Amino acid sequence: MQIEDTALAEVKLLTPRRFGDARGFFAETWNARTMAALGIEAGFVQDNHSMSAQVGTVRGLHFQAPPHAQGKLVRCGRGRLFDVAVDIRRGSPTYGRWTGHELSFENGAMLWIPAGFAHGFATRAPDTEICYKCTDFYAPEADGAVRWDSCGIDWQVEGAPVLSDKDAAAPALSDFDSPFEYAP
Repeated sequence: MQIEDTALAEVKLLTPRRFGDARGFFAETWNARTMAALGIEAGFVQDNHSMSAQVGTVRGLHFQAPPHAQGKLVRCGRGRLFDVAVDIRRGSPTYGRWTGHELSFENGAMLWIPAGFAHGFATRAPDTEICYKCTDFYAPEADGAVRWDSCGIDWQVEGAPVLSDKDAAAPALSDFDSPFEYAP
């Protein structure tokens, strides 16, 4: 497993080794011992899988508030996407800053996004699938969002993005009262 630091110290870009032959490949995408050795302790309880049909679909920026805050390990099952994490922890020296990385079926890269960060992505290929493991169960009452275009992210989407009504109506980061507190 290769691990790379990102612009946000707690968010990590991970690339599992692929073992391939004429049939295809095998990759281990999660191993608790390997991740713990890399400094990532996560007890996953839920796996999610979504598909976005159109190029230029933007989903996010989403989070689950405490006590149901979620860390996520995100990968692309098919297609290509630009995956983003934004620090939304009050008092953090990197509050409001973001990091973005291309995840694709081809590159096999994954993004570790701990609790306290909003998550979103923009699709770069048709029928893009995103798969992610979560450290807490989904709780509708803890569901939250920050508006996709309020953090200075260069989504690299041509034309108007495809958005849900919920994402279009989310509060801007400047109007957002974060439920997360930075704890060094």
